[in-house]
Amino acid sequence: MKAVILAGGRGIRGRPFTDYIPKAMIPVQGRPLVYHIAKYLSKFDIIDEIIILGDFTGIGKQIEKYFENHISFKKPIKFIQDSQSGTGGDLVHLKTAIGKSGDFLLWFVDNLCPIDIDNLRQFHKDSRVDATIAVRRYRKEETGFAIVKDGIIQEFKEKPTIELQMAECLGIYIINSKIIDTIKIKKQRKKSLNLSYDILQPLSKKGSIAAYDIGKTQWLDIDSPTRVERNKELVDTIIKKLD
Repeated sequence: MKAVILAGGRGIRGRPFTDYIPKAMIPVQGRPLVYHIAKYLSKFDIIDEIIILGDFTGIGKQIEKYFENHISFKKPIKFIQDSQSGTGGDLVHLKTAIGKSGDFLLWFVDNLCPIDIDNLRQFHKDSRVDATIAVRRYRKEETGFAIVKDGIIQEFKEKPTIELQMAECLGIYIINSKIIDTIKIKKQRKKSLNLSYDILQPLSKKGSIAAYDIGKTQWLDIDSPTRVERNKELVDTIIKKLD
């Protein structure tokens, strides 16, 4: 199975940092974020190739240069240029690389999570669906909370882990390659396509999307160096598990 790291986002939330470095190159423990993800994916036997999909004409060239000059994994790494046509639209560029090989793993580069790829893959196969999305129902808050009754604070909860009313979708998927054909057709009518709303939403109405609950496995959305610094303890824990 091929693993695709989607690394073409503009990183608007990370400005001004991402005006000079792509989100994928945000430093985490002295290495770019994308390095940690690629290294982790290369450990799984079911992954035979890693594809980095992004814009390599601008500052995204830093990603390609980093791997060419510094990194060598056991699994081959391929770079595919996107067209900045949305998280769904850009997947059309995978058509040749993925071919008719069935399922592929899609990992949004700002996701840092020691998810078990083997378990995710088996869950997807057992579910017999077109796509599986990693989700979570528990989230550790970054701020303190208070229990309030009749306008009076009864108790403080410092950065608690809370159970969410709705499952939070994470940027880690297993997708059947036939979805790329759907994207290709839809791109004829709409230039930019969002993966969740334009592509997967219609499939969810047919019961064709499964949710893989990561439980209390650590996860962090890395959108800037500030987020890394503010969550240093969590980042260190995740990186240790990735290694």
